Amino acid sequence: MTVVGVMFLGVAVGFFNYSNFGIDPFQTFAHGIALHVPLQFGTTYMIINAIELVVIFLIDRSKIGLGTMINLFLLGYSVEFSSDLIRKLFDGWGGGLTLQIISLLIGIVLMCFCAALYFTADLGVSTHDAIALIISERQSKVPFAAVRIANDIVCVVIGVVLGQIVGVGTLISALFTGPLVAFFRRHCTDRMVGK
Repeated sequence: MTVVGVMFLGVAVGFFNYSNFGIDPFQTFAHGIALHVPLQFGTTYMIINAIELVVIFLIDRSKIGLGTMINLFLLGYSVEFSSDLIRKLFDGWGGGLTLQIISLLIGIVLMCFCAALYFTADLGVSTHDAIALIISERQSKVPFAAVRIANDIVCVVIGVVLGQIVGVGTLISALFTGPLVAFFRRHCTDRMVGK
C-alpha cells in the first residue's frame, strides 16, 4: 500500500499538471520556491522535503517511515517523469477542454486515493501530509479534512506570493483533498486492512 500509494501519487500529479488548470497546493508552494533557486524542480522538491523532515522528526517521529523516504527521494522525479510522459501521450489527441477536465478529475481523485493508501499503511507519510495529520491527531476539535484544507491554503498563498500562478484546479485541490482523503480512508483503504 505504501509503495503503490506513493509511486502512483507521482502519476496523479502528472495528470493534474497536464490539465493545465494549475497544480496542487504543495506543488504550488514548491514551484514558487523553485522560481527563485538555480536547481531542477526535482532537486528543489527533495530539499524542501528534507527541511520539513527535520521538523517532523523533532515533533513526531512516528510519521516517518518507508513512505516518507520514498516520497522524499523519488516523488519529485516521478512527477517530472509522469508529467513528461502524459504530455507526450496525450498532446496529439486534440481533446482540448474535455481532456483537460478529465485529466484534472483523474489527478485529484487518484492523488487522494493514493494518499489514503499510504496513510492507512501507517509506514510513514510525506512531510507535507504529516503536518495536517499531526495537528489533527493532537487535538479533537478540528477534523483532519479541515486541518488539511487550512494547510493547503497556506501553501497556495505562499506559492502565489513567490510568483507561482495558480488555477481553478489548485483551488479545487486545496478545498477537496482533505475531505476526499478522509472519504477514501473511511470507505476504502481502512476497510482493506480491517480497521
